Amino acid sequence: MSEVPSPRLRISDQDRESALAALGEHMTAGRIDIDEFGERSARVTAAKTRGDLSEVFADLPEPHPRYDTPGTEPGKPASPWAGISPAQRVMGALLPILFIATIALIITTGLTWWFILVPIGISAVGEGIWGKGWENSHKKLGKQRRRELDG
Repeated sequence: MSEVPSPRLRISDQDRESALAALGEHMTAGRIDIDEFGERSARVTAAKTRGDLSEVFADLPEPHPRYDTPGTEPGKPASPWAGISPAQRVMGALLPILFIATIALIITTGLTWWFILVPIGISAVGEGIWGKGWENSHKKLGKQRRRELDG
């Protein structure tokens, strides 16, 4: 933002984090060196208002800190299972147990080694139904959310 709305408004920790991320991008681009980054980040940390932050970025092009970026409600953290179907949740929970049970059965009963193909086959069916990496989809959703918040 080239124009800072209401420079007397107080800033939040999220605004400071946005400013520090923008400073990091300027340092990566070579616009400021490490010493200047240290000085400016100290000013960002001590900043109280939007006007204080705008002074830090007055001689720098975009990116500038973003104000009033939407976040999650403080009392409600986002569920890591949001967007994952109940069937995927059940399979994701049961598959490791099935592998352990199969190995235990092979060791204790003397079943042949090919019996391990049962959980492998179930895993392949799950991959065919839900796509490659379905058992790690909650990690992908978490990374996607972090990218959206970091903007």
